[in-house]
Amino acid sequence: MSDIPHCHLLHRAGSWEGAAESCRLTYDDRFLRRKVLHTVGGAHFLLDLAHTESLDHGDALELTDGRLVEVVAAEEPLLQVTGADLPRIAWHIGNRHTPCQIEAGRLLIQRDHVIRDMLQRIGATVTEVTEPFTPEGGAYGHGRTHGHDHSHSYGPDGHARDHGHDHGHQSHGDHAHSHDH
Repeated sequence: MSDIPHCHLLHRAGSWEGAAESCRLTYDDRFLRRKVLHTVGGAHFLLDLAHTESLDHGDALELTDGRLVEVVAAEEPLLQVTGADLPRIAWHIGNRHTPCQIEAGRLLIQRDHVIRDMLQRIGATVTEVTEPFTPEGGAYGHGRTHGHDHSHSYGPDGHARDHGHDHGHQSHGDHAHSHDH
């Protein structure tokens, strides 16, 4: 893979200017360390960061040849959540460590039938939409919403071993889960 440009540098949104290319990635696809990525124009490069990073819409990847590639949030299937008591609804979403994009009159979350049913039971209006997803970062700024240490142990098959409570794991790389203890 030495014949394609590499990327070892990440510039956060607002700290760079002048990208000529872009790369569209879903929320789950924006959590990575090493992967061949493709620009909208068809070029490809190897992202090879020192650590796994949560890339945000508007970040830029600097290639070894000097080009910048802007990270753009791709459209993906989501649930739009509205209701008369949006702060209460948002609390229930947050209590399940579900990534959430918070706007003045609505919330956006990834599609999940269990969360949809729970939200409808508490009075929310839930509508399927397809849009870019840019949820809030962690409590301390940039990053994914990981609530607390779960001390997971993994077996030789790569699956998490039972550790005392059910998370209702989704198939998301961001470790989103439900805590219906």
